[in-house]
Amino acid sequence: MTLLSENTEADMRHRILVVAERLFREIGYQKTTVADIAKLLQMSPANVYRFFDSKKAIHKGVARHLMAEVEQAAIAIVHAPGPAVQRLRDLLTTVHRMNCERYIGDAKLHEMVAIAMEENWDVCIAHMEFITGTIGEVIVQGVASGEFKVADVPQAASCTCAAMIRFFHPQMIAQSFNKERPTLEDMIDFVLAALGAGRRADAQ
Repeated sequence: MTLLSENTEADMRHRILVVAERLFREIGYQKTTVADIAKLLQMSPANVYRFFDSKKAIHKGVARHLMAEVEQAAIAIVHAPGPAVQRLRDLLTTVHRMNCERYIGDAKLHEMVAIAMEENWDVCIAHMEFITGTIGEVIVQGVASGEFKVADVPQAASCTCAAMIRFFHPQMIAQSFNKERPTLEDMIDFVLAALGAGRRADAQ
């Protein structure tokens, strides 16, 4: 395959995903069909299937795109300057905020994510593994700088992710939206204390 044809294929796959995400937001995940996507792109459903072998593959592609944006933001925080304690706080806050923006404010898109989670789509599993990994990277940096006191970094990262699940998982965010306690800040303070960092300076 030539470079030109590879670029053309990548561009078409991107266009299909953009249209699919638009339709998911407008009419809902369940109601959107491949024929709907093809119609907006002015092509046949058969042509769409040249780039995605199933409707579910398109859905996974949209989910992958949304999750990749969160992952890119996480990477930027991991490599940013500053204390590990503050960067871990920023990382946990950012994942929560971006998930709220993408899934909670948009009921139709939330439907797609809820199904993806229930069916254990591989893209969701890979995303959570990635986020756990980025948390682990910041913890490693904090241990090296003396900010964290952690003997088992992988376990600490997994426990941190598990502790934050109410603030990370789209369905749990929605279900707990009106609960006052614990707040996001409460939970992050708890996690930092468990890592040996103590509470925030401005809370002491």
